[in-house]
Amino acid sequence: MKTFHIAIFLVAILGFTNCKNNSNGEPIKKKKNTQPNIVFIMSDDHAYQAISAYGYDLNNTPNIDRIANEGAIFNRGFVTNSICAPSRAVMLTGKHSHINGKVDNIQAFDWNQDNFAKSLQEAGYQTALIGKIHLNGLPQGFDYSNVLPGQGQYYNPDFIENGVKKQYPGYVTTITTDIALDWLKNKREKDKPFLLLYHQKAPHRTWMPEEKYFTLFDDRKFTPPANFFDDYNNRPAAAMHEMGIYKDMDIVYDLKMLDKEGSIKSKKRNNAQWMYDRMDEKQRSAWDAYYNPIIKDFKSKKLEGKDMALWKFDRYMKDYLRTIQSVDDGVGEILDYLDKNNLSENTIVVYTSDQGFYLGEHGWFDKRFMYEESFRTPLLIKYPKEIKAGTNIDNLVQNLDFAPTFLDYAGVSIPKDIQGESFRNIANGKTNKWRDAIYYSYYEFPGEHHVKRHYGIRTDRYKLIHFYYDMDVWELYDLEKDPSEMNNVYNDPTYDSIKEKMHQKLLDIRIKYKDSDDLDKENLELYLKAKNMK
Repeated sequence: MKTFHIAIFLVAILGFTNCKNNSNGEPIKKKKNTQPNIVFIMSDDHAYQAISAYGYDLNNTPNIDRIANEGAIFNRGFVTNSICAPSRAVMLTGKHSHINGKVDNIQAFDWNQDNFAKSLQEAGYQTALIGKIHLNGLPQGFDYSNVLPGQGQYYNPDFIENGVKKQYPGYVTTITTDIALDWLKNKREKDKPFLLLYHQKAPHRTWMPEEKYFTLFDDRKFTPPANFFDDYNNRPAAAMHEMGIYKDMDIVYDLKMLDKEGSIKSKKRNNAQWMYDRMDEKQRSAWDAYYNPIIKDFKSKKLEGKDMALWKFDRYMKDYLRTIQSVDDGVGEILDYLDKNNLSENTIVVYTSDQGFYLGEHGWFDKRFMYEESFRTPLLIKYPKEIKAGTNIDNLVQNLDFAPTFLDYAGVSIPKDIQGESFRNIANGKTNKWRDAIYYSYYEFPGEHHVKRHYGIRTDRYKLIHFYYDMDVWELYDLEKDPSEMNNVYNDPTYDSIKEKMHQKLLDIRIKYKDSDDLDKENLELYLKAKNMK
C-alpha cells in the first residue's frame, strides 16, 4: 500500500513539474514571449548619402530602404567619435569614449565592463555577435560570437568563432550573412527572445567588390560634390588633413591599379599585393579580367592635376558603392527570413553604420572630423508593433542611445551610469521632448590621416568645434545658412551672441558628460604611450 501511495504522489509531482495539462486534462500553452527580438545591423563607413532612402540619388539600396518604408528613418543620427573601434564601444556601453576607455583604435577595450548585450543576456535573451566588431579580446555578453579579427579581409577572410580562428572561402559580406542566417535557423533556441548583432565589414576601405558587381556603374560617371576642390579658407585644421582623394588616396591599394609589371608605384603597393594574394585562382582570374583593362587604360591616359583627381573620384565611388550593393543583398536575406518565419511583427530591426563617410565632400574620403558627413550616420529602424511605417524623425540622436533604447524595448532596467537616452518614445511618436544638443570628441592624433584632436557641440542650427593639442583653433558654423560648412563664422561679430551661448552650452555639456581638459591630457598621454609600444 505504501508503495502504491508513493507512486501516485510521484506521478502528481511530475505532473505539476512538467505543467503539461490543466485541471481539465487539457494541454497548457506555454506563455508566449512578449519581449521583442532585436536584429542590430551595422555596416562600416556607410555614408548616409549612399542609402537611397535619404534621397541623394547615388545608388539604389532597396532592402535597406525597406526598413525605412516599414518603419522610421532618422535624419539626424550622429556618432560621438567618428572612428571604428571607439564608435562600437560607445554603441555597446551607452557611454562616451572618455568613460568607456576606448578613445581610439590603439588602446585596448575592456570587455569586463557592462554592455547592453550582457544585460539582455541576464534577462533571458539568447545573444549572438557576427561579423566585424574591431574590439580586441573574446566578446562578452554573447552566447555565440563569430567575428572578424581587426578590420577583416574582403576575400577568403578569417573569422574567430567563439575564440577559435579559422578561414572561410568566399566573399566577406556574403559569408557574414550566411553565418547570421545559420545562427537564426539552426543555433538559437526558438522559444527565447534573441539579440543578433549582424555587423558587416563593407564598405570599409579598400572597397573590394564582389564579382557579381564588378561592372555595376560602368555606364555611369560620377560628378563630385560642389566643394570637391575646397581651398579650406579660414579652416586651418581642415587644411592640414591627409585624407584627400587626389593627394592621399593610394592609386594601387585603394584604386586597384596593381599592374603585373610593377611600374605603378605607391606607398601601399605591398599591402595591395597581400590582399590580392589572398584570393584563390578563380577569384584572381575574375578580378584580372575586370581590372586589367582598366589598368591598361589608366596607363595610357597619363593623367595629371584636375583630370587625375576626377578620375580617382569616379573610380573610388564605383568600388565603394559596389561593396554596398552586397550589404544591401544581405539585409534583404535577413528581412526575408524574418518575414517567412513570422518573426517580423515582434522583431526590432535597426540599420546603421559605425560612422559616416566622405564621398568627395571637401575633396575627402574617410571620416574623423566633426563635419557633418562623418559625424552623421544613417539610422533606420522598424518595429511594426510600435513604429508607424514611413515615420520621419529629425531629433538629434547618437550611437550613445542604442544601449538604453534596446534595454527599454526589452523591459530591462537602464543602468544609471549609462549616458545615452532611450529614443523609443521618439520613434513611436509618444513625445518629441528630447535633448537640444549633442557632444563629440576625436582623439587619434598624431595618427593616420592627420586629423587634429578636437571636441565640439552641435545644436539644431549651430556647431562649435575646438581643435587643440598642437593648435588652438575654434570654428563656428551656421548650418542653416551653410550646410556644407565652408564658412567659419567664429570671428564674425554678427555671431558674437551665438558664440557666447554655444561656449556656455559646450561647457555645460562637458560637465554633464564628465569630460574635461584634464581628461584630454590624460588620454593623449595614454595614446602616445600605447602608440610608441606598438
